Amino acid sequence: MTETTDVTDGMITWTSLMPWWLVLLWGILSLIIGIMFLTTPGITTLIMITFMGAYWLVGGFFTLGSLAVDKSNMGLKIFLAVVNILAGIIILLYPLYSTVFILSFFAIFIGFWGVFIGAAHLFQAFKTKDGGTGVIGIFSIIFGIIILVFPFIAAEAIPFIVGVVAIVTGIAAVIAAFQVKKVEATLTN
Repeated sequence: MTETTDVTDGMITWTSLMPWWLVLLWGILSLIIGIMFLTTPGITTLIMITFMGAYWLVGGFFTLGSLAVDKSNMGLKIFLAVVNILAGIIILLYPLYSTVFILSFFAIFIGFWGVFIGAAHLFQAFKTKDGGTGVIGIFSIIFGIIILVFPFIAAEAIPFIVGVVAIVTGIAAVIAAFQVKKVEATLTN
């Protein structure tokens, strides 16, 4: 009984943040984007990176514009605005090269992160004499090294991984939307 009450209370709190139909729309859009990444990964990634460039460009101008209202952290805001504007311009001028660069950079970052986390797990395993943590550390290091050795192959896999994650997220959001709608209906009756 308490578990049902806790779930209902959690959904009531969640629905006050976002209406069920917005969660449903989010889920449907996530499903569409996920399907696009799996069926046409190249063009979808190029479009998403181009949108990201436009977002950074506009965001940079808005950050500069915000200085007219709030001059706090002026140096940081100017720095971030310039970086955003430059990145946005570069991406919009060279979307294909930017896509390859961003995906490769992301893959290399994941590779280094895997090696770093693996080393941390190995250190922890030696310190606590925990074999399970050591195995996780070894797998993480191997995973990171493979990505670092083959960053372009890893970069090519990223759109497919994003597609699968988007589909799973979309399905979860659609299910959650209908559950929230059901809870709202029982609360109003």
